[in-house]
Parts: sequence; structure tokens; C-alpha cells
Amino acid sequence: MPSETPILREMRIADIPAVMAVQEPTSIAGLSDVFPQDEYPFPRDVLADRWRAEIAAADVECFVILRDDDIAGFAAVQADEVKHFGVAVEEWGSGLARQAHDELVARMAGAGVTKAWLCVYAANPRGRAFWTNLGWTDTGERSSGPMPPHAELLTYEKALG
Repeated sequence: MPSETPILREMRIADIPAVMAVQEPTSIAGLSDVFPQDEYPFPRDVLADRWRAEIAAADVECFVILRDDDIAGFAAVQADEVKHFGVAVEEWGSGLARQAHDELVARMAGAGVTKAWLCVYAANPRGRAFWTNLGWTDTGERSSGPMPPHAELLTYEKALG
């Protein structure tokens, strides 16, 4: 059930440093099998630039996930796709990600999306379990990630409404 108090807020350019402070340790902890840091260090500048571009894009909605008014995560959607989603490592298991998920899909459904989709790395068992536990299903579609080493991505979908 979604939180009564919204925990998603529109992301602003000024939020990017705080978002990066959440995204970097979360990515390193959750995706070290995908991006070994000795070979593929966290691309802070590339991702900060991507956030700037996506905030500016008319067709992408970027959000911060709040815990007591502090940035504790991030999310972005583009039409029927969940492009990015994550919460701070210290929030793992707290229920914050589930609350943010529920609010995000409610927003998508409210915008008329009837079926949403996303990609998750095959070598991210925690992420795959999270989405599966929330009713998302693996479509069987496979693709390669956009950044080296271009790891395998799985496509998941969920009926909304």
C-alpha cells in the first residue's frame, strides 16, 4: 500500500550531487558482479551528465526518493518504462523502496500506463528478487547494457491498474 505522505519529489539539477552520493555506493554494493570496480569504476561524471540530460528532457520524469526530507534514492520513468530506480544502501530492507515503487507505479497508472516495463541486470540477483517480489515478470527478452562491459539485461513487465 502506498505511503499516505508522498516520498517522491521531482528531481532538480541541484539534487544531482545528493543523488550521486546515494547512487555510487548503491551501485557498487549491488552491481559489483556486473561492474567490477577495478575494471569498470563507477562513472560518476557520465551518470551525473545523464541525470542532467534526463531532467531537461520533456519526456522523462526524474524523481528523488525522500526519507524525512533527505534524498535517499532516485527514480526515473519515460512513458511506460522505469528507466532508473534505487535507494541508499542503508535503506535496503527498510520498506522505503517498496513505498517508492508503489507511488511510482501509481503515478504511471494515473498517467494512463497499463503495462510498464524495465530492464535489470541478469547478474543482479537482489534487484531481480525485488522486482519479482513486487509482481514484475521476466518477459524472456534479453539485451546488452549500454555501458561496458555491456552485461546482459533482462526485461521485466507488470500490468498496472
